Amino acid sequence: MIYGPGMLESGITFDYGQLVLDCEFARMIKHTIQGIPVNDETLAIDPIKEIGSGADFLMHKHTFTHMRGQSRPELIDRKMRGTWEKAGSSTAYERAMEKVRYILEHHEPEPLSADVLGKIRSIVADTEKQMGIHS
Repeated sequence: MIYGPGMLESGITFDYGQLVLDCEFARMIKHTIQGIPVNDETLAIDPIKEIGSGADFLMHKHTFTHMRGQSRPELIDRKMRGTWEKAGSSTAYERAMEKVRYILEHHEPEPLSADVLGKIRSIVADTEKQMGIHS
């Protein structure tokens, strides 16, 4: 269980950028704990037989197919320093805040169903009744 995404200072402060970073870390952890499947396909038995020892596996279709299943972080930059510097040297937090701004500007939540809204209204009405609040 991951506790407190986005929380700083023992939960006194909440930070959207930290939330986005923590979500990326959680995604990476989840990917890691799923483990690595070991079978003829993931071990590339057929491509190894086809290509042979000491040859180039990077350009093989099998490599391209399976590399997409690996962890692909959005915010952690794995470029070499020179390439990262030429791209503006942005920090993971700066990239997280760009994503936060994008989400805040573009996200449209799905409306709740009538059943869910009715249940929420019922809970509120029951609580108001118990507390002697009349709406």
